[in-house]
Amino acid sequence: MATESSVEVCVKAAAGRPDLLGDCPFCQRVLLTLEEKNVKYEMKLIDLSNKPDWFMKISPEGKVPVLKYDDGSWHADSDVIAQYLEEKFPNPSLVTPPDFSSVGSKIFPSFVKFLKSKDSNDGSEQALIDELNALNEHLKSHGPFVNGEKISAVDLSLAPKLYHMKIALNHFKAWSVPENLTYVNNYMNALFGRESFKNTMPAGEEYVIAGWKPKVEA
Repeated sequence: MATESSVEVCVKAAAGRPDLLGDCPFCQRVLLTLEEKNVKYEMKLIDLSNKPDWFMKISPEGKVPVLKYDDGSWHADSDVIAQYLEEKFPNPSLVTPPDFSSVGSKIFPSFVKFLKSKDSNDGSEQALIDELNALNEHLKSHGPFVNGEKISAVDLSLAPKLYHMKIALNHFKAWSVPENLTYVNNYMNALFGRESFKNTMPAGEEYVIAGWKPKVEA
């Protein structure tokens, strides 16, 4: 059941379409947490190219996501927000055991390095494959999710990042996760197929591509 009062959360709007949900993986992580906990929320879309004054007052650095706590204060950082939501809405629990909390944590920086790489011999592709291999082995032993049968916080952090990896590398490098990484591919399909993901994903793949384009061309 959803809670009676809704939680207010500010997230990135799509570039050029301030009425649509944008491509921020950290915002999606927070929205996924709210969805998986069945918490009613009010989403405020922020046009990061034209930040409103009221938003700059609650987030002086202009960062998203930002979530309003019970005491009326606003807080940024998806790690902090996810922890707050876990404490305030403990059921269903999304706690990941400490031993598994860092599983897959190097995939996103490895993806970004490979995406921005202009040297095919710099080892960045293999570094990403190595990280995906490690995730594949973990899922083989402990899957289908990082902590077994039930989804947990680490999955909700990884899901948007893996989605960005899939879309951006396919577009800019015609690259996809190797087929032999069966457990990773099944994991991604399971995450992207969840109702919570469909409800919180970017409005279109083109917004993900547009978000990464400046970094690729830098």
